[in-house]
Amino acid sequence: MKADEILTSLQEALGEHLTEGRIRTTTEGVRERTSSSVWANVDRERLHDAVAQVWGWGHSHLAVVSGSDQGETIELTYHLTHGWGTPDGETEIHLRTELPKDDPVIDTITDIIPVAVVTEREKEEMLNVDIRGLPDHRHIFLSEKFPGGIYPWRKDEQGIPDDMIRDFRDEGVHK
Repeated sequence: MKADEILTSLQEALGEHLTEGRIRTTTEGVRERTSSSVWANVDRERLHDAVAQVWGWGHSHLAVVSGSDQGETIELTYHLTHGWGTPDGETEIHLRTELPKDDPVIDTITDIIPVAVVTEREKEEMLNVDIRGLPDHRHIFLSEKFPGGIYPWRKDEQGIPDDMIRDFRDEGVHK
């Protein structure tokens, strides 16, 4: 499927729950390879359905779920590729959703893509996102001894306090 077909299929399946969709085309390299990627904003209640649809097409790949503190919300972007390893080429698909900070909850996609457990656990411990249905909630990047209630990627009062931040250049570790 090409980018326009992917976007149309997602729009038809999600209706008003896909609030913005666009295709970004880039040309790069000496041989001027042109590629298109699909960017879509999806309501969190239907994000699972969107991922299931992409995965159901086959030849799909999950790269990562990225997350960032946007002030009033936590933004999650599910970076997938359709056509992974096929002769017709790959199309990147980026499904973005926002979670309000006072209710940062979303359903897991591990029932569709089991390996997503790693990237979803990262969002739990770094951003304090509650991934409903996640089969394992143990820390994967931070030590279990890391203080509770502190989330390194948060920019608000739940983020790392100043007294926990070390600049290794000042300590002579990196010169």
